[in-house]
Amino acid sequence: MTLFQTVSGAANTLVRPLMRVPGLGSLLGRSLATVTYTGRKSGRRISLPVAYSRRGDVVTVKVVAPSQKSWWRNFRPDPAPVTVDIAGVEHRGTAQATESNSGAVTVTITLDS
Repeated sequence: MTLFQTVSGAANTLVRPLMRVPGLGSLLGRSLATVTYTGRKSGRRISLPVAYSRRGDVVTVKVVAPSQKSWWRNFRPDPAPVTVDIAGVEHRGTAQATESNSGAVTVTITLDS
């Protein structure tokens, strides 16, 4: 595990509980969401905070330093089901990861109606 992955894991551990604090959670919820999914290989249920943007029923996550992270690989080549908690409201959806020619990774989550 790299230093970046260790620091990211520690930050995620600190941020997740803060997102559930009344008042603070709704403030953080404007830019952070919690994505929960089942690992394809491990079968473990995993939750992590992510920065996102939303337009209607589409949530977009731009993965920072994708070569240092592996979570997004659970959504390629095939999409997978996820739960997204935005400002305390859980939404179910389907996530698909795409990688550009330059190596930038975007996870697009289409929320269920």
